[in-house]
Amino acid sequence: QVQLVESGGGLVQAGGSLRLSCAASGRTFSRDAMGWFRQTIGKESEFVAAIQWSSGNTYYGDSVKGRFTISGDYAKNTMYLQMNSLKPEDTAVYLCASGFVVSDTPTTYIDWGQGTQVTVSS
Repeated sequence: QVQLVESGGGLVQAGGSLRLSCAASGRTFSRDAMGWFRQTIGKESEFVAAIQWSSGNTYYGDSVKGRFTISGDYAKNTMYLQMNSLKPEDTAVYLCASGFVVSDTPTTYIDWGQGTQVTVSS
């Protein structure tokens, strides 16, 4: 029903910046929430940030507050994650998700992208 494609990942040095994009297609009008999670092999998914379209409210995980900014362009069906002051601990596969309800829990989201790799070197 909704397809999500992430882009913008890559290799950066600690202290650098990246901007991730998530392009949505399909029945995007049926989703009120979009968010970012990150995964590392052997670990649980970690909530990064989310945005609720209807209110414009944004939410962040504690580990990225003050460094990352989530935004969206509703007309373009695209969500962005601006990542500044990157740390090696930010290294992960970043996944875009959408759903009906904004939350910090991955199981509440319905649609998922394939992910984009972010690697931060020290």
